[in-house]
Amino acid sequence: MIQTLFGSLKEQQEPEKKSIFERMRQAVTRTRENLEERIDSVLAMTRTVDEAALEELEMSLIASDLGVNTAAEIAANLRERAKRQQIRDGAELKELLKEQIQTILDENNRPAAVVNTPPEVIMMVGVNGTGKTTTSGKLAAYYRAQGKTALLCAADTFRAAAIEQLEVWGERSGVEMIRTKQGGDPAAVLFDALTAAKARQNDVVIVDTAGRLHTKTGLMAELDKMRRTAQRLIPGAPHEVLLVLDATTGQNGLQQARLFTESAGVTGIVLTKLDGTAKGGIAVAIAREMQLPVRFVGVGEALEDLLPFDSAAFASSLLEA
Repeated sequence: MIQTLFGSLKEQQEPEKKSIFERMRQAVTRTRENLEERIDSVLAMTRTVDEAALEELEMSLIASDLGVNTAAEIAANLRERAKRQQIRDGAELKELLKEQIQTILDENNRPAAVVNTPPEVIMMVGVNGTGKTTTSGKLAAYYRAQGKTALLCAADTFRAAAIEQLEVWGERSGVEMIRTKQGGDPAAVLFDALTAAKARQNDVVIVDTAGRLHTKTGLMAELDKMRRTAQRLIPGAPHEVLLVLDATTGQNGLQQARLFTESAGVTGIVLTKLDGTAKGGIAVAIAREMQLPVRFVGVGEALEDLLPFDSAAFASSLLEA
């Protein structure tokens, strides 16, 4: 009887796991094809994986937006492995490379803060055009699918379009939204949202903030004011500050991560438009150089196209041996 129940549970879980892997694999198609083409060209020049091949591989990793430092670290580790035991062929090289990538991602995959007394407060930050408002709506739908009650806070009061866009996503996901008029005080609407969430016993509050650049000191000061407002109402809030980055920007996204981490206390990354770029290696560069976990990835335009990041699925999808 126990075996039957276990088997039934495993069968129910397996399709979901496979679905996430397949969707991740499809999302990184362009990155994978680009990387595989470069690796194959390296191996075509030599029958053995020697020093020259590893040097070319390092350049290929840099070209795939893993970053100079990350590529150098991976190449150095592969050289050490080659000294101890020869790397036989391309299949083994890809397998070792996949292990290296997953290790880097796992080393920096700090778990999200445990929130014992809801609501959990998640602030979404980033520059305009990265998909921040869209991601806020998708994230609300994700938590609702997990059986949690979510509330959206339209704190990007600078753009009427942002409020309207978030309202549409809230309607699509079946999640209520707290808003104010355009030009209103973002900290005030956040206060209203958190007060409402406490009264309604919501599990999660997702706060869509205005697009900010590090040079806009006024906007950064406003973000700090919002953080203080959240802390007064809910100790420990915001529990997560998620920086939304457009994967198609590659290394420019890494620079954004540096600037926002310094000024906004970023705790994790949401990488959008992963399906539309060959620069998916930026996920590895962010984890290695910023020591920040990638929490979610956007893999399409639909409501359900926001996936919790899975390092094993990502590494396997990127490098099929």
